[in-house]
Amino acid sequence: MPKRSRLGQLAGLIAAGLVVCAPVAQAAPAAAIPAASPVITQAATGHEVPSQVPPGPVLDPAETDKANSQETKNKIIAGVIAVVLLGLVILGRRARSKKKKS
Repeated sequence: MPKRSRLGQLAGLIAAGLVVCAPVAQAAPAAAIPAASPVITQAATGHEVPSQVPPGPVLDPAETDKANSQETKNKIIAGVIAVVLLGLVILGRRARSKKKKS
């Protein structure tokens, strides 16, 4: 088995941490998921019952702006992490190629 450099190990650990933590951070809490309300139809009751569609959610502009700013912040953080990981990969490959030449 080839010997891994400390830089390669660090990059591997960071990548593994992102893979493990990313789905947990994006998961919605159970309270945020609305429960489905049953709609009574003609087939279920035997006679015609007008089906009522539940009203849609009421969106608060302040909460929407806050959510948009949080999403933008998360995208910036993900971009910075991606650039750092790319830098680690480039440095690791450069170090490996220098070792191979000598």
